[in-house]
Amino acid sequence: MLLGAPLTGCKRVEDPDANRPETSRAYPPASRPVSQLAGNQWSTETARDKVGEAEEIMKAASLDPGMTVADIGAGEGYYTVRLAERVGENGRVLAQDIDEGAIKRLADRVARDRLNNVSIKLGAGDDPRLPEDSFDRIFMVHMYHEIREPYAFLSRLRPAIKRNMDSPGEVIVVDVNRPIEQHGIAPKQLFCEFEAVGYQLLGFMERPELGGYFARFRPVGKAPLPGKIKPCTAKK
Repeated sequence: MLLGAPLTGCKRVEDPDANRPETSRAYPPASRPVSQLAGNQWSTETARDKVGEAEEIMKAASLDPGMTVADIGAGEGYYTVRLAERVGENGRVLAQDIDEGAIKRLADRVARDRLNNVSIKLGAGDDPRLPEDSFDRIFMVHMYHEIREPYAFLSRLRPAIKRNMDSPGEVIVVDVNRPIEQHGIAPKQLFCEFEAVGYQLLGFMERPELGGYFARFRPVGKAPLPGKIKPCTAKK
């Protein structure tokens, strides 16, 4: 036996977590494709206002003056400025994004428009980095399909939702029912991923005139431990 003989026919074993952040590896990976980051679906804010998008979404979310809300994936601030107007001077808006350039441009807009009830925060791809027990509503509009680590992200989102027994907080998702490669996500896949991390679906409606569908969720019970989360298969 030649101990020094080269091994042949061996294949390198790839680490399935090699391209994932270390902060996500305790959680299951996404069992579906993930969209590349993209701009707003509508070409201009005027076009979005023309169909009453933000107004209808805020109404469906039961958003009232004085509430504290988060705008995840705020981008250039289309929803941020409208949420700020809706919650009023006694409410608060935290605008979050993972794009430092977008955060800087949004900060300039907030200062220019003197939106004194708006704060801005840089998030991470697997962690929204929101303060605990703080939000009546958390909005994720046309961005959920871009989240690369849905189970880690949704798990870390849960603590930020208000646990008020009389009026608990909710997560509002607006997205499009089309393949993820085309910047959308099937509602059944969305429901499954939220349910896997301990959220309950409260309401759903198709609103094609507003660019997609609307869903609202609330965390229930205890959050499952990372190793107990069962990833979803892609659903149509």
